[in-house]
Amino acid sequence: MIAYRNLRVALLGAGSVGAQVATLLSEHSEELAARVGAGLDLVGIAVRDVDAPRSAPIDSSLLTTDAMSLIESADIVIELMGGLEPARSYILHALNSGADVVTGNKALLAAHGPELLDAAEQVGAQVYYEAAVAGAIPIIRPLRESLAGDRVKRILGIVNGTTNFILDKMDVEGESFESALATATELGYAEADPTADIEGYDAAQKAAILARLAFHTDVPVEAVHREGITNITAAQVSQAQKAGYVVKLLAICERLTDPETGIEGVSARVYPALISRQHPLAAVHGGKNAVFVEAEAAGDLMFYGAGAGGIETASAVLGDLVSAARRHVAGGPGVAESTHANLPILPIDSVSTRYQITLVVSDAPGVLARIAGLFSDHGVSVEAVEQSVGTSSAVPRVGGTGESSGTATLVIVTHEASERALSRTVKAIADQEVVVRVQSVLRVEGA
Repeated sequence: MIAYRNLRVALLGAGSVGAQVATLLSEHSEELAARVGAGLDLVGIAVRDVDAPRSAPIDSSLLTTDAMSLIESADIVIELMGGLEPARSYILHALNSGADVVTGNKALLAAHGPELLDAAEQVGAQVYYEAAVAGAIPIIRPLRESLAGDRVKRILGIVNGTTNFILDKMDVEGESFESALATATELGYAEADPTADIEGYDAAQKAAILARLAFHTDVPVEAVHREGITNITAAQVSQAQKAGYVVKLLAICERLTDPETGIEGVSARVYPALISRQHPLAAVHGGKNAVFVEAEAAGDLMFYGAGAGGIETASAVLGDLVSAARRHVAGGPGVAESTHANLPILPIDSVSTRYQITLVVSDAPGVLARIAGLFSDHGVSVEAVEQSVGTSSAVPRVGGTGESSGTATLVIVTHEASERALSRTVKAIADQEVVVRVQSVLRVEGA
């Protein structure tokens, strides 16, 4: 029997996710009340334009443009507007008004997460944000609560469905990047302006959030090394297939020690990488997301599912809403996050991994030995080399006039090496007269 008073819920934003949240709240109100121990009354929905079309039917009497007044009347505020402002101001106002907040705003959390969480702690409120990373996949709560007593070593995440769809198309169907992007746009996986996805900005925001939770350290999004997938070619994907790899855009959060300085810290980075087809992440197809966690005591854990979509993300929002409502019924202050380890954020140069370097070189005697010598000179150990001879008789060098001989392609896979050593090696190789071009450098992860 429900004895607690009904809780007032304010919704900010009625886009694809917000509209679904409003619909599900209405459709499942009795079931949610039974789970919480109190009724959940949606008292209003703040929007910019009350007459704009919605992706799901909404009671127009709930719509308002007066977000501040709506916030002040609520016990729980759900922010699904997106962007930095006015979302940040609204959330701070909600917390200072005594409300808990549920948000799916990854950009805001990556940029202002510590400020918002500190504000919540000061007033005994709580910010819930399961929907901010990987849509419907429960990953925030496991990191924040279930693994809080463990020592997370590394996280490998496919956290952007658009890029995974594109790379999967290139791998499975042999499409070019441009063709796969066009297909993603046509099917609604990519926005009209896909820059945030294909250049890795979206994944970097999520990496900052995951790293903060996993390593109890504030990680500014500006400290996340970021590379996109726009330079990935069909030839690279085909080459990866032959070598037993698949190309994925990975968000990697790792506790590591700089090999030169000995400093222990946190690395957060996003880039396209090769991953073995035997690794669980290699089987993540289409627009799906997955997060692979390596913990000291728990071992390897993988979380897989829909990383986006209105109703899928709404599921995560409602889960947070139920948690917030239960806390109101039970009483007591919000639980503060453990984000005070203050480990240093290490640059990309501190990372050590394996690499695949593809070179186009002059097809002449002694070239391979010269290249191998440069790897040795810079302390990078070569694991395997594959050579294929080209047919061109006059391939221009970058900045040069051309080569009279034919060319060969060298695909070199290294043992684990530091990013510093690898960068020095590649620079030295690129300066060689016999090297037509460094075609690509891809990191190998997940080993």
